[in-house]
Amino acid sequence: MVVKDESKIVKKRDLVGILVLTAIALTIGVYLIFTTVLISNDGVFYIERAKQLTIDPVRIITKHPPGFPFLILIAYKFTSLFSNSKSVQVWIYSAQAVTLLCRLLALIPLYFIGKLSVGGKNSFWAVLILIFLPFPTKVVCDVVREWPYLLFLASGFFFLFWCAKYGKWYAMFLVGLSSGLGYLIRHESAQLIVYGILWLASSVLRPKRWDVSRWKSLAALALLLIGFAIPAVPYMKCTGRILPPKTYHIMQSVSFDSLTDKTDVSAADSAESRYYTAKIAPDYILKALNGIFKTTGENLMWFFLPMLLIGFWYHLRLNAEYEERFLITAFITMNVIMMVLRYSYIQPHISQRWSLPLITFTVFYIPIGFGVFAKGLENIFSINKQKSAGLKDNRTLWFWVLLLTGLCICSPKLLRPIRMEKKGYLDAAKWLRTNTAPNDTIALQDRRIAFYAMRKGLGYSKKVPKRAKYVVRIAAGEDETPEWSATFREKYSVWVDKRKEKKRIVIYKVL
Repeated sequence: MVVKDESKIVKKRDLVGILVLTAIALTIGVYLIFTTVLISNDGVFYIERAKQLTIDPVRIITKHPPGFPFLILIAYKFTSLFSNSKSVQVWIYSAQAVTLLCRLLALIPLYFIGKLSVGGKNSFWAVLILIFLPFPTKVVCDVVREWPYLLFLASGFFFLFWCAKYGKWYAMFLVGLSSGLGYLIRHESAQLIVYGILWLASSVLRPKRWDVSRWKSLAALALLLIGFAIPAVPYMKCTGRILPPKTYHIMQSVSFDSLTDKTDVSAADSAESRYYTAKIAPDYILKALNGIFKTTGENLMWFFLPMLLIGFWYHLRLNAEYEERFLITAFITMNVIMMVLRYSYIQPHISQRWSLPLITFTVFYIPIGFGVFAKGLENIFSINKQKSAGLKDNRTLWFWVLLLTGLCICSPKLLRPIRMEKKGYLDAAKWLRTNTAPNDTIALQDRRIAFYAMRKGLGYSKKVPKRAKYVVRIAAGEDETPEWSATFREKYSVWVDKRKEKKRIVIYKVL
């Protein structure tokens, strides 16, 4: 039911809350950026893509969504205005600054999503919890697409929620535009179009739920598709594909499954396929769901998971309006289905990054869970009124105890420098940068060493490429030597982690 005399969405206290949350997130983000020892392999990939955008942009666009590398390149160009240094660290800081900025901006639509669903106060505490969760925060420093993707996903979802709740049918254009811009970063942003179409279809079938005429609903559909097409169609035309490669692969695999009796894991039909293929079966679905539950619990440090489940059940059962039930149910269902399909047809693994959207869009129910749990604790300690008179009606106290306990659990892992156990990678990279020529080719097992050394790297497993002048090997122990070591001369060795001394990096020169 539409509220016709709704108050302004943005109020002064909302601005104050957002400023406080942004300041906390910025402080933690800057600390983590400057204490990061090593970025992820994916981060190296995106920075290299950004470098190649200036050389061969068409090839990069046709092979990979260009949105995130383009943002990194823009940040690097901006940084270059104030620094003449072309060191790899400038690229890293530029890329990390982009992901941090996207995270800070994403907090704004996330806050208002929470305000529309659970109220401004609960939304504030929910976003604060999200800021302190170690994995969602530390992923900023890894230079990956998660927060740029979540920025546009959250923006589009907010506009859709606002449109559905208050009948702002013209806001569908902003939903489509957010989806299209996010599509240039990750193709999964197109899910916003699905939610918009589902909502418009439900409003036509059940007009009493949305006080908007059918003509306006059709206009809203047109605006949704036009908004998406503005950024997405030029990209599709450049790539020559309407659907992303992973979607094509899943569709072909499903069709293949329907025509064959194969029941086990098999290689993909095409020799060009880069993806894992398996048949959708109950055991795969159960394994995928188990992986989703596990990574969700890890992202929430397990402490917040029961609070989220309690708050979700309590709020949606008693207090949530139809728009929220519809949209959040559609979101959770869609993301779970995408992860199950990805597990079955793309990669048999559920990573914490995959479940990050689920955490981000359901974190608002954690304060509700705290409230329900605090009420239960109050009732338990208030059974004997004479002995617990001082604790009676202290639900707020229990809420604070639960909240502070959760933040204290998160803090040690959150403030620990990222990959401090791999400082040996930087030592090896420094040796290569000092003792090799800029045009020397390095054969290695981890691309990050060559990246930090500012040298061209070639990957290898057992056979060393002939073009390599140096070989970098990560050995499992001090006495372990490769079979081919007789044809090379060891030049440098360093422990990956001097405290644990389990692995060492050995650099050989080709004789």
